[in-house]
Amino acid sequence: MAEKQAGLSALGMAYMRAYHATHDSPKIFDDFLAASLFTPEELEQTDQTWAGLLKYTEPELVASNPDAATALAWVVQPEAGITLGRSRYTEDCLEEALQQGVRQYIILGAGLDTFAYRRADLADRLQVFEVDHPATQTLKRERAARLRQDHPMNLHYVATDFTQESVADALGRSSYDPHQLSFFSWLGVSFYLTQPIIFDTLRSIVSIAAQGSTLVFDYMDTDALIPEKTAKQVQLMQRMATQLGEPIKTGFEPSALAAELHRLGLRLEENLDPAAIQARYFASRTDRYHAIPHFHYARTLVAS
Repeated sequence: MAEKQAGLSALGMAYMRAYHATHDSPKIFDDFLAASLFTPEELEQTDQTWAGLLKYTEPELVASNPDAATALAWVVQPEAGITLGRSRYTEDCLEEALQQGVRQYIILGAGLDTFAYRRADLADRLQVFEVDHPATQTLKRERAARLRQDHPMNLHYVATDFTQESVADALGRSSYDPHQLSFFSWLGVSFYLTQPIIFDTLRSIVSIAAQGSTLVFDYMDTDALIPEKTAKQVQLMQRMATQLGEPIKTGFEPSALAAELHRLGLRLEENLDPAAIQARYFASRTDRYHAIPHFHYARTLVAS
């Protein structure tokens, strides 16, 4: 992902987590620190910008002349399901992995993640490695200074350009211990890459991870790339991604994923489709949060 787009994406995901944490109940994923990454003025301006997008996302609703708060909810809530659902799933899986002895958490493409600040209770038992582009990490450090918390002693920044360096090489320059049971998250990235690059990244993770380590990632299914099968919401997302210079490139056939991962040394433990995600995290809600069509979550174990 291009440097500028990566920064914009990180800010956008953080804003959606901040909106949910400060506006909604019950919480799908409670990033109670996300709003502190922005000034009040920034949040107000972003609210106005997002509310103005209603005429593009759902123009038929504009005719009802909603107030600003309603327009904002109508835009943000459907889009925020992406980051809230996958973040909740990842941290749920991490909680389980901690009971199995995981001692390292590696966040690939961390953006403005606040985990290490939110979970100070884990500082003495879990080392956190945020692996991302140097420019994005500069942005993260600047924003994290607003949290009014000391830098967590267990948080390690690993700066890298994924187009120039492998995950294994990047972590090899850090205090990461390849012999320790680890948990990797790789969210919001795979669909922007070609399949060979995705497989190379997965091989690199396997090469440096202890057997039994966990990897969670999200992916889009192949129907998302077939215009006559793609959901309207995802079509709009694809158009916006293309306009920003980062088109959606890759989808996977869910029924074939286990075999493809097996060849890379990964064992597929769970493969959630949108219906399963909806049932687990969005059921019985009366707002507009929902699972996103074509988006799946995969939990795997390093088998070799």
